[in-house]
Amino acid sequence: HVENAPARANRHRVWPPLLMPSLPLQQCTCHCWGMSEAAKDLWLAEVDGCPGGWIAAFFRPTGDDYVVAVYPNFAHMLVAPQMPDIVAVDIPIGLPERAGHAGRAAENAVRPLLGQRQSSVFSVPSRTAIYASDYGAACHAALATSEPPRKVSRQLFNIAPKIREVDAILCANPEFTTRVFEVHPELAFWRLNGERPLTEAKKIKSRPYEPGLILRRKQLALAGLPLALTLAPPKGAAADDLIDALACAVIARRIHAGQAQRFPDPPPPRIANGDLGMIVWPSILSQQRVPCHFHSN
Repeated sequence: HVENAPARANRHRVWPPLLMPSLPLQQCTCHCWGMSEAAKDLWLAEVDGCPGGWIAAFFRPTGDDYVVAVYPNFAHMLVAPQMPDIVAVDIPIGLPERAGHAGRAAENAVRPLLGQRQSSVFSVPSRTAIYASDYGAACHAALATSEPPRKVSRQLFNIAPKIREVDAILCANPEFTTRVFEVHPELAFWRLNGERPLTEAKKIKSRPYEPGLILRRKQLALAGLPLALTLAPPKGAAADDLIDALACAVIARRIHAGQAQRFPDPPPPRIANGDLGMIVWPSILSQQRVPCHFHSN
């Protein structure tokens, strides 16, 4: 179960300079749906990387109040007016010192469930590889810190800056690890689809694939999200970015309700700098609360 009391206690804390946004929040692009005066004290955030930075869908645990916005960086989202109690983010948040076969335990646990969609689950290398300065250096570091030796995929390396961004915040502010959870949209859709992988991809050759987007919008509508919400990504985000963020919204509500499940379950042994794992519906995906340390990488 997710314990929310510590998060609420920190809602009005003064953030350290590391997290203070460099741009005013008014520069974020935002769509809002009917925020009521009731229950103002609790928001959940569902976050995904996008061309403009990060798309965040803020939801109440129940009801129809929504705010969808694009923020230039992850820190902006954390200090948004909603001050979310739970943040479900589609980004690896647990970086091991050494990577095992095909990545972390979390990736290996969920791939068999996703059929043709399992290619969306990237193998996460070591923290040393993630912090490498270029692709060649990342592959060199990954080969030296994986068993069996394995290079970094181009797709994973392309999101390494966002992985580092979130990792740096969690390492500098370990209290956030009680509120920030890694999730995966395709695993959420697997659960929404009766524990069956979706039959259509959302992209083909890096381009949006409309049949796959329509299929995902239908699943979100069946989960109770307004169809109109799935059709209007804010400036700086694409249609698939919005859909992924909304899929994470379903997970965030499950986490808040104490209904999430770990993958793998039970999680692997807790080790320093180890696998924080993913949170997915219906469980928490190998969520380890371990210390983080920076290295010369």
